[in-house]
Amino acid sequence: MKKHNYSAGPCILPQEVFEKAAQAVLNFNNSGLSILEISHRSKDFVAVMDEARALVLELLNLEGKGYQALFLQGGASLEFLRVPYNLMKESGKAAYLDTGTWANGAIKEAKAFGETVVVASSKDENYNHIPKGFTIPSDANYFHCTSNNTIFGTQIKDFPKTDIPLVCDMSSDIFSRTLDFSKFDIIYAGAQKNMGPAGTTLVVIKEEILGKTGRAIPNILNYQQHITKESMYNTPPVFAVYTSLLTLQWLKKLGGVPAIEKINEAKANLLYNEIDRNTLFNGVAVKEDRSIMNATFTLVNPEHQELFDTMWKEAGISGINGHRSVGGYRASMYNALPLESVQVLVDVMKELENKI
Repeated sequence: MKKHNYSAGPCILPQEVFEKAAQAVLNFNNSGLSILEISHRSKDFVAVMDEARALVLELLNLEGKGYQALFLQGGASLEFLRVPYNLMKESGKAAYLDTGTWANGAIKEAKAFGETVVVASSKDENYNHIPKGFTIPSDANYFHCTSNNTIFGTQIKDFPKTDIPLVCDMSSDIFSRTLDFSKFDIIYAGAQKNMGPAGTTLVVIKEEILGKTGRAIPNILNYQQHITKESMYNTPPVFAVYTSLLTLQWLKKLGGVPAIEKINEAKANLLYNEIDRNTLFNGVAVKEDRSIMNATFTLVNPEHQELFDTMWKEAGISGINGHRSVGGYRASMYNALPLESVQVLVDVMKELENKI
């Protein structure tokens, strides 16, 4: 039976990426060696890293605009720490928007470095919306936000205008929609949503903002060191970078970010229309802030849970249980999830309505 993978991350990737990555595990570039055992300094892998970094900038329309792309390790959680280390001046301060669990994690790390101003939070309503109408202090060293909130199913649609550096955690919606990415000074994203397997983190940096903190930064945490060493300061996660490259190549062949955005909007509209139409279900997030990546919803009557769970599992659906802090269900519709899989879920929801 075909599986319909809605896992929140690590998540679904394109089938052709799995096939090419699997072949590379056995024999990479007809070298007689596995991608898992080649030297990261070899000509073949240096070409992989160079192409992956260049393709990131191409797909985000940041070529020739002063940006560098890095593939690092430690997940987005390490970037929570690395961002203030590189941007917050001694005796400085930073501004943060609190929209969920991961934003809150970033805030906690920043507080270890200096004054951290939370400009707004939706915590009092269990993060079911994106705060609006807040003021960003002009004397902050940077403003940090999280573009998409996987747990709560919300997404920033309009980013604030600010004269200070804008930092964004795009772990769960990078490459999913068209934006003016030149508005951002740092973008970071764990690979395991729209880009590749767990194990590497993409960081895109406007290089001119670095070197202004006046603080000593450990080399492994210093963005400039990683730029200078072209993502090779330490041994990179070879397989994760290679698989990310394959996914970026797949996306380019598809038509890039504008093409996948149309597909993602079609998937989200299909599911949200059913959530709103079907009297057995309620959406969790405020409608205007709904994520096109992660749809969160609940059953109106919890007594229907056992039947619904049986039905979607029998249909080959996997990974739609909601996060424990929200409950209910979460359908993660990342780039590689086909529209067909969303239709299967919608059909199950309709079938449940007919049975009740």
